[in-house]
Amino acid sequence: MEQITIYGRTSCGFCVRAKSLCEAKGLSYKWVDVMAEGLSKADIADRIGRPVHTVPQILVGDQYIGGCDEFFAFVREREAATVG
Repeated sequence: MEQITIYGRTSCGFCVRAKSLCEAKGLSYKWVDVMAEGLSKADIADRIGRPVHTVPQILVGDQYIGGCDEFFAFVREREAATVG
């Protein structure tokens, strides 16, 4: 799987879940702490090319995935495709 980029906050449970999934599955990811980086929603929107209302915002390579739930579904679908 391509590099995963997670825009999130350490105080966000969904962000932590997304990071934990990457670690549990051995997926390569880049964590971008929006608070530490001083990024606004507009800054993130400029980077991902769509409006941002919540975190996490997750990309796989250049493909926008969405938030935590969408990311979990994406990983499940990828795993199912490789097993079948």
